[in-house]
Amino acid sequence: MFLKISCFTKWVCFFVFSFALMSCGVSKSIKDIPDVSAYSSSIEERIKISDSVFTIENSFLSKNKQGLWELYVEGDPLQIGLQTGSLTQELFKKQEHAFLSKVGELVPSKTKQYVLRKIVAWYNRKMYLHIPSEYKAEIYGLSKYASNDYDHIAKNYLRILYLHGAHDIGHALQDLALVGCSSFAAWGEKTVDGDLIIGRNFDFYAGDDFAKDKIIAFVNPTKGHKFMSVTWGGMIGVVSGMNEHGLTVTINAGKSKIPLLAKTPISIVTREILQYASTINEAIAIAKKRKIFVSESILVGSAKDKKAITIEVSPKNFGVYDVANSNQLICSNHFQSEAYADDQNNIKHIAESHSQYRYQRMQELLQQQPKVTPKIAVDILRNKYGLANKKIGYGNEKAINQLLAHHSIVFKPEDRMAWVSSNPYQLGEFVAYNLNDIFSKKKTKKGLSQPDLNIERDPFQYTKAYRDYENYRKSRKNIQKAIDKKEMLSPSFITTFQDNNPEYWQTYYLVGKYYYKKKYYTAALQAFEKAKNKEITTVADKREIDSYIQKLKRKLKK
Repeated sequence: MFLKISCFTKWVCFFVFSFALMSCGVSKSIKDIPDVSAYSSSIEERIKISDSVFTIENSFLSKNKQGLWELYVEGDPLQIGLQTGSLTQELFKKQEHAFLSKVGELVPSKTKQYVLRKIVAWYNRKMYLHIPSEYKAEIYGLSKYASNDYDHIAKNYLRILYLHGAHDIGHALQDLALVGCSSFAAWGEKTVDGDLIIGRNFDFYAGDDFAKDKIIAFVNPTKGHKFMSVTWGGMIGVVSGMNEHGLTVTINAGKSKIPLLAKTPISIVTREILQYASTINEAIAIAKKRKIFVSESILVGSAKDKKAITIEVSPKNFGVYDVANSNQLICSNHFQSEAYADDQNNIKHIAESHSQYRYQRMQELLQQQPKVTPKIAVDILRNKYGLANKKIGYGNEKAINQLLAHHSIVFKPEDRMAWVSSNPYQLGEFVAYNLNDIFSKKKTKKGLSQPDLNIERDPFQYTKAYRDYENYRKSRKNIQKAIDKKEMLSPSFITTFQDNNPEYWQTYYLVGKYYYKKKYYTAALQAFEKAKNKEITTVADKREIDSYIQKLKRKLKK
């Protein structure tokens, strides 16, 4: 259960449907090889300065003291792909292995793997037609440094191409919308100096090892705008980024009907916006011309326009939400524009998911701060409590900070400033970057950040509560294993598990499931009733707990 209710769900399906690329049908039926003849196909050999510094001509990769990898690349699409692949090759291979090695764990059934392969081969059959040629050229260059261990799945280029749309495919096939990414923007009278400030949590969890290797990429293309994004090895799309004109993009998943064909991956759409738009209207025009196959809110901030809007896209609808008579914008995982006012999927999602709750919590936190600063934005993104500061348990998807984020970021577009979180979660130091300095040739292989402007670490990570939560996460895997394999746990294990995160509904839900599997029906009923009295994440979760309670009451009456 705990694997299905957060942004992790969407990315589990990233894994599942990435693995489905093992279909020979994908590589055999799609003959797309990009034409790269117009680009330079040669780069110098990578020079290894140390284990944390690598260079190729003017491009380089270095690791800062906060553990973030800083990447600078320049050139035409093929050169950027080749340089990125060469510089990040160890990280690239590590991330791909992290994805593809999960197949046995997540889809152990050979029959299910076969079915998934066929479904995804069918879904992918025309996706390559919807990806701009320059990005295919970049992926082609990148793929030269992919691991050869997965040739049996698909050749490197096609495998990496489709990995860029794998989370969209998982989202589409599962109709996933139970995700927890949160973002907001404030400007005018809502900020200290009137300048635009944007904050976002990207609640993407693909394992602790994956989150260790975040890359802050600074890209200087021969065509379009220079930009930065927070990414990982093997990914050229954008989930959070800002360009040299102070235009920002972040994405939050929405909900729509299941489409029948893979088209443009949303991260490629946002990459195109970042590289070719400098105003909100230009961003809208790019989003309109691309055919996508999932529902997403794209929060766009603009230094030139001095405000932010959300572009709300889905396979059969398009809307723009522009706040009227307000200097703040809040975005969770439901649509707000008039285009979706009567959309039944969106209406149901607002009523039954945790999106509206997080929206209200961000609204509450912003109301408590008459003037937002970058530090205050970070404090909001780190907030772990529910409405009215209610204790709802650590890791609850109703919290702004769910303690699972891949990254958190704050933008100040008019100053071209960005602050990126470091591990663990959003609790580490937020590292400051100034795009004007970086792209004005003041960059240095010794580091791109501005340490004097960093935002300090959250002291929560040094508390007993945090240690207990980390122990809870480890124990949660053990209790899930015991449920699945009907293994026995000691009473002391159960007690400690509950004590480590006593306000979280899921704690008692898992204990209840464990006791139910063991046929300890009285203990199971008590656990589920405790869970029901906590802040439960979604209506579906409440229904499931109620169902268990009713079943247990019937069993105990016999």
